Amino acid sequence: MEQQAPGGPAPALGEAAGRSRRRAALEFGRELVVVLAAVAAYFLVRGLTEGSRDDALRNARWLLDFERATWTAWEDEGQDLIVGHSSMVTLFNWVYMYGHWPVIAVAGAWLYLRRPHTFFLLRNACLISGTIGIVVFATFPVAPPRLLDSEFVDTVTLHSRAYRVLQPPAFVNQYAAMPSLHFGWNLLVGWALVREGRYWPVRLFGWVLPVLMALAIVLTANHFVIDGIAGAAVALAGLAVAILLRRIALPPRISPWFWGDPEIPPARVAA
Repeated sequence: MEQQAPGGPAPALGEAAGRSRRRAALEFGRELVVVLAAVAAYFLVRGLTEGSRDDALRNARWLLDFERATWTAWEDEGQDLIVGHSSMVTLFNWVYMYGHWPVIAVAGAWLYLRRPHTFFLLRNACLISGTIGIVVFATFPVAPPRLLDSEFVDTVTLHSRAYRVLQPPAFVNQYAAMPSLHFGWNLLVGWALVREGRYWPVRLFGWVLPVLMALAIVLTANHFVIDGIAGAAVALAGLAVAILLRRIALPPRISPWFWGDPEIPPARVAA
């Protein structure tokens, strides 16, 4: 029987595995840069497109009148249920503050490593819906309930001033309540977790997450009910466009990396 020469198949396999790991690391780094750049651009443009206070207050009062006419003005009643209970206020403050960006970051990283096909859909849906949101913020500024009337309680500021203080003014648009992407993007993350979760706790979290955030944005007086409805509509529209573009964007005309190539390298799926 012939003996394998030193430096034969085994070292070659090791070199191939090393190249695969380096490629995966470079891809992850590239994706991280793209996502962070998109988030920074979103906040910067949103901050720069802040409308006038008078317009934002007028539009907010118009939305509140619309809600009252359609029996969806539930903000007062909702806050009455929790304001006298510190544990409930704390719960929904935490959901609002820590159930958004931290959850999106963790879920996005997991999807990228384990379910990249869905990750790219989620990422592109957020990019598209974020662009739609910025256009609405610039053309139809809306003040949140907490800035509209003293009858609404800003529970986040009342119990956690650090959350407002830590937000740089240049990146904050006080009048970007409509649509609520705070809810819309959590809805998309919930969809992705339900779609891709193999274990029931992951799928359950995917169902519960949007429900808790829908309650939190209203009960903390950061959004009107209609803001959440609009946020869901914009987010789902972004997802529909992302799915459509994936189907019609054929390489090499448009980069398969951007839209999410269904032929995912095995090294990434096995990570």
